[in-house]
Amino acid sequence: MQKVSDWTIHRLSSYHRLLSEFANEGKEYISSHELAQRAGATPAQVRRDLSCFGTFGTKGKGYLVADLISKITSILGIDRDWRVALVGAGRLGSALFSYKEFRKRNFHIVAVFDSDRHKVGKHWADVQIDHPDDMKSIVRQRKVDIGVIAVPADTAQSVANAMVDAGIKAILNFAHRKLFVPDGVTLRNVNMAMELETLSYVMTKNRTRR
Repeated sequence: MQKVSDWTIHRLSSYHRLLSEFANEGKEYISSHELAQRAGATPAQVRRDLSCFGTFGTKGKGYLVADLISKITSILGIDRDWRVALVGAGRLGSALFSYKEFRKRNFHIVAVFDSDRHKVGKHWADVQIDHPDDMKSIVRQRKVDIGVIAVPADTAQSVANAMVDAGIKAILNFAHRKLFVPDGVTLRNVNMAMELETLSYVMTKNRTRR
């Protein structure tokens, strides 16, 4: 299989959500033009993205919605359950834990950790908040696949180190700090401040053109 860019995966995830909308609307087949129009892409881009993973669709009929949903679900790996450990039981951690879309996409938070002794032992739904000192045993016991970091920047690297030591191979980082992980561990960063700065740049640039 050819190397696939992150942007292609992002668009594939978007197509998956849009296809579910088409299915809910009772659409059996859709064209690349219809999918592109709703995704804000071009038909050529849709076809190019899908071609990275094989041959899809029928000439003259388009894509069978149910079939394409099934295939993209498999490509994205969300045809199975993923067990997630969340570190940071603050406001951001609470919002992430409560985000229903994760569960819909088969990402289940099965462990929560926080170093605040006043939070340890409390429950979020059916998940107890534990201390990071117990991370290794809990991660292994609950067979965690993915770690999510929602702690202040100054402690993020130590949390990442603990996750790696516990055997976690994929980490999503919300802390505003560049983290370092060894080869074999996948790290993704979410920097909301940077995204807002990108928007402010575009808005400022647009104002200067007026």
